[in-house]
Amino acid sequence: MHKEAAVYMEHYLITIDSGTTNTRVALWNQKKACVDIYKSEIGVRVTAVEGNNKRLAGAIREGIQTLLNRNNLTIHQIASVYASGMITSNVGLTEVPHIEAPAGLEDFAAAVRAVLIPEVFELPIHFIPGLKNSNAVDMDTLESMDIMRGEETEALALLSLITVKGAVLLALPGSHNKFVTTDRSGRLTGCLTTLSGELLSAITNHTIIADAVNHSFASAHYNWEMVLKGFKTARDTSLTRAVFTTRILNQCLSASPKDCAGYLLGAVLSSDISAVKKSSALMLSPDMQVVVAGKEPLRSALTRLFEEDGSFSDVSGYDSGELLLSGYGALLIAVYNGDF
Repeated sequence: MHKEAAVYMEHYLITIDSGTTNTRVALWNQKKACVDIYKSEIGVRVTAVEGNNKRLAGAIREGIQTLLNRNNLTIHQIASVYASGMITSNVGLTEVPHIEAPAGLEDFAAAVRAVLIPEVFELPIHFIPGLKNSNAVDMDTLESMDIMRGEETEALALLSLITVKGAVLLALPGSHNKFVTTDRSGRLTGCLTTLSGELLSAITNHTIIADAVNHSFASAHYNWEMVLKGFKTARDTSLTRAVFTTRILNQCLSASPKDCAGYLLGAVLSSDISAVKKSSALMLSPDMQVVVAGKEPLRSALTRLFEEDGSFSDVSGYDSGELLLSGYGALLIAVYNGDF
């Protein structure tokens, strides 16, 4: 009688990243490669507006089931499910308190909360907490306080991918630009948030400047000289003055909408670099390594402007390509916890 050969069954990790306006559910194999992503335009803003999280829960349930069906998988092949971002806030699926900086991967792993939500999935979902700068805040310490949910997993992912030389300042541009500092041991020591992405959107679409930029953002093929001029104008005068001179640039110098959009981008990013240098929310040192992630044109523009500013000697951009940083960071935490 021949013994039946053991059947090998590969296992997978599912990660969930829910933001304000969208949700991404990703499937990862045991080689730490993302094999499929489900994207939904439902985020926690829907919960805030409607007063319940039913649509958010439904979108995540649909995402998980779609990944299983598309990849011919059963629930028995899912090792665990990890979630990060605004899904852990009071308008998400389960609220998990922020942990206080400084915090490393092991601190986030220890603070993970596993919750079974049957209407979403048959396995528990492991919720990763966000980070806050301090437990104590009053009017005197207000500016030093900051919070984030989701970017902590992106930061942990980046730290595992780049060549770390010491303390690092990570720049994560997006709707809200996030700047995260680390110490030499890789612990996240603080974060700073600006409204740059939303501000650019508002100026571009809902102010008199909309005409000058033709309701368009700077592209990856921006005019560097225009970005630099906008940066210097804002640095030497003020952000609001620099924004208005975008109209002067168009009306009096006949600059194209493309050039005006680049000029506006430089002006807004100038205020971010100023905030990084002046804020008490971050722990900075002149020899700190600066790494700028994110998509174009923000990544290269912010990298070059940090170089132009000259406050940091080691500045570089990091192109993560199609890698979902938030999901990869969640994977690292799952591996640390022995869940994958």
